[in-house]
Amino acid sequence: MEKAWPEIGVKMVKEETNDTKVKQLDAYEIRVGDTVIDVKIYQHPDDFVPTYTSSVLNVSKTTALILEKIREEFVSKITLPKAEIVDITGIETIKSKFKKEITRLIKKYFPTVDERTSNLLIEYIIRQNIGLGDVELLLKDPNLEEVVVNSSKEPVYVYHKKFGWLKTNIYMPNEEKTRHYATMIARDVGKEITTLNPLLDAHLLTGDRVNATLMPISDRGNTITIRKFAVKPWTITDFLRLKTIDYDAAAFLWLAIQHELSVLVAGGTGSGKTSMLNVAANFIPPNQRVISIEDTRELTLPKSLHWVPMATRLPNPEGKGGVSMLDLVVNSLRMRPDRIIVGEIRRQKEAEVLFEAMHTGHSVYGTIHANNAEETITRLTTPPINVPKAVLPALSLILVQNRNRRTNLRRTLQFAEITPGGDPRVLMQLDPRTDRIKKLRESITAFETLNLYTGMTRQEMKSDLNEKIRILQWLVKRNITDVHEVGMIFAKYYTGRL
Repeated sequence: MEKAWPEIGVKMVKEETNDTKVKQLDAYEIRVGDTVIDVKIYQHPDDFVPTYTSSVLNVSKTTALILEKIREEFVSKITLPKAEIVDITGIETIKSKFKKEITRLIKKYFPTVDERTSNLLIEYIIRQNIGLGDVELLLKDPNLEEVVVNSSKEPVYVYHKKFGWLKTNIYMPNEEKTRHYATMIARDVGKEITTLNPLLDAHLLTGDRVNATLMPISDRGNTITIRKFAVKPWTITDFLRLKTIDYDAAAFLWLAIQHELSVLVAGGTGSGKTSMLNVAANFIPPNQRVISIEDTRELTLPKSLHWVPMATRLPNPEGKGGVSMLDLVVNSLRMRPDRIIVGEIRRQKEAEVLFEAMHTGHSVYGTIHANNAEETITRLTTPPINVPKAVLPALSLILVQNRNRRTNLRRTLQFAEITPGGDPRVLMQLDPRTDRIKKLRESITAFETLNLYTGMTRQEMKSDLNEKIRILQWLVKRNITDVHEVGMIFAKYYTGRL
């Protein structure tokens, strides 16, 4: 199905099929500027990977030449200072300026074009010349977590929240275009990617994290991998509704964070560690100062919290201006924090400072790459982190996240406490056969810590957990998923207004 404007050789192509053997898995719309894009996901019988198709604006060769002439004339007339491109607001300001001038040029070269087609052409020119081309269409889809270019010889791939990896109907025109996009991304953040320096780790001004490699390091072609920033942060309501965690584990996590027990979230790549960290931070009382430290900003905490987010910075090409995770961790202790959140613990010095912070009365939350509670202890006590096992009891709990690559389901795998000897003691664990978290044993160490500092008996703790479960069920029943609304509910709970 297509709608064409033959007078200027423009058409919106919607990839469809009449093959009855092809199964349509999903269909929805996304908006890009003033344009509505149709998305359809198909499973072809001869292909093992489903295909993600989006409607794209195709232009004839004649129209493409005219659009290139418009671009050249536009570039010759518009000069924008680099200082304007510092955040997403600056980008939108620039696009607004572009749109006015491009509209004038389109009317000059296409005087009879209607408004809808004009808008399509404007979006097309902006996307192809100052954006990331048709990849921008994919970045606007909130259902996608990852967008990857492997080479110009194969389609762009995406990681869909529901369907996992999918091929798309979008291709890079050539390797030079991929390299141009990588160079443009690097330039915008004060970095460079060249033949001598063929690896890039950066982030877009929208918060999306980017990794790029150049040939011949990646010998099949230049690559770009974009991990999208979550526009809508995950909340405990989302996790409970999707069965990522159950009510008992969520209530216990809430109780632990309310009473300032330090928690480490472990898991493999893509298991939802950072998302769980964001969810856990929702439980922090509103009258406490929270300092978060990340390499790339991924956390979004409720507005009700006293929150100061900080991010590291790599040095410039001359090796100057870098701010490390250790720099920020040490600095955070001078900011009178009640809670410290660290995106990821990777090195010994960072871990030593954080455990020292725990011993001096700060509550610390962070993530670490490990597949289970036992492996987490091993990671902490061996190089490159290598902290003494004797300091581990300052960390009260380990929450392990897991992603099943076969089913694409993310689940809390284990909830463990740390014994006085620094060993993990698993309290709850996922049963993969029933897809339910089972309680293995009662808490001893965490209970004794809570009893010491709050005076709560085991019966009072059980009553408190039941009350928390009822509140969590209330959130799910009313489908309150906005991070700021969820934060307001917890703020009211802590101040006795709920």
